[in-house]
Amino acid sequence: MKFTLIICTYQRPLPLLKLLQSVHLQSVYPDEILIVDGSTNEDTKSILTKNAFQNLKYFLVSYNDRGLTKQRNFGIKKVASSSEIVCFLDDDTVLEHNYFEEILKTYAKHQNALGVGGYIINENSWTFVGNNYKPALKEFYYDGWKIKEGSRFVLRKLLGLDSNQPPGYSSGYSHGRSVGFLPPSDKTYMVEQLMGGVSSFKKEVFDTFQFSTYFEGYGLYEDADFTLRVSKKGQLYINTAAKLNHYHDPAGRPNQYQYGKMVVRNGWYVWRIKNPNPSIIDKLKWNCITILLTFIRFSNVFAKSKSKEAFTEALGRTVSWWSLWFDRPKTNN
Repeated sequence: MKFTLIICTYQRPLPLLKLLQSVHLQSVYPDEILIVDGSTNEDTKSILTKNAFQNLKYFLVSYNDRGLTKQRNFGIKKVASSSEIVCFLDDDTVLEHNYFEEILKTYAKHQNALGVGGYIINENSWTFVGNNYKPALKEFYYDGWKIKEGSRFVLRKLLGLDSNQPPGYSSGYSHGRSVGFLPPSDKTYMVEQLMGGVSSFKKEVFDTFQFSTYFEGYGLYEDADFTLRVSKKGQLYINTAAKLNHYHDPAGRPNQYQYGKMVVRNGWYVWRIKNPNPSIIDKLKWNCITILLTFIRFSNVFAKSKSKEAFTEALGRTVSWWSLWFDRPKTNN
C-alpha cells in the first residue's frame, strides 16, 4: 500500500530532524513526506535545506492555516492521489525501525480498519504477570500485564469514579483510560480512540471527515474528537508492535494556565460529542472527576518542583469549569 506521512510542526527544528532521521532508517519508507510548518521563523526550513530526505515536500503555512488541526487539514489536501494510507506523527517522536511496516501489516490483516495507531514505549514501565493476577489498589492490570497506578486513578477507584471501559474507549462520563494503558504485548487491540500524533487512516476517511477547527493552536484532545467520530463509521486499531518514543519537547507548548483551561473546556466538548445527552449520573461523575483532578493539581503546589506550573494549571482548570455554567462550547449536537 502506498502511504503518505504528514508531520505538522511548530518551532521544533531539532526534534523534527531526529524524527526524520528515524524515518530514513525505516524498513518501509513513505512514498511521500509532507512537512506542514506553522513556525513564525525559517529555522525549520533552514535545517531541512541542509538535511535532504527522499520524497519530502515542505510547506510553510500562513497565519490562517497555523494550528494543529488547521495544519493537518492543510496537509490532507496536499496528499498524492495515489496514496491509500495517511500517517500522522508528532514532531517530537522517534520511531523504531519497523514502525510503518507494522502499521501496514495491520491494514492488510484487518480489512475493515479505518485507522491504525502506533504504540509509545517510553512513557510507562510494565511488568508481565500472566493471567488470573489480582492487582493491588495501586496497580492497573490488563491482558496479563501490570503497571503502577497514578495517584489520580487510585483516588478515582476509592471514590467509585474510575472508568468502566477498557483502554482506548470512552465511558458515558468520559475521563476514560487512553490507549497508553494498553500493555506492550505486541498484540493488536480494537479501540475507539487513537492518539493523533501516532495515528494513521485510510485516505477515504478524509472524504467524509476533517479535523475540527474548534481546537485552536495546540489543539488538546483534537485526536479524541476526530477518532470518536470516525469510530462511529468503522473500526480503529492499536498495534502495540508498531513502536516509537515520544519525548514531549517543551517548545511550542502553551503556558500551564492555557493548558489547564483547554483540559476542561476541550474535555467537556469531546465528552458531549461522544455523549450528547448524558444521564444525571454521568453528568455528576464528569463534574466530580473534573473537580477532583483540579484539587490534585492544586495539591501539587506544595511539591518541591514546578509548584508555579501546578498552580497556574489548576487555576486555568478552575476558571474553565466555572465558565461552563454560562458559556459552553457549541457541539452542534
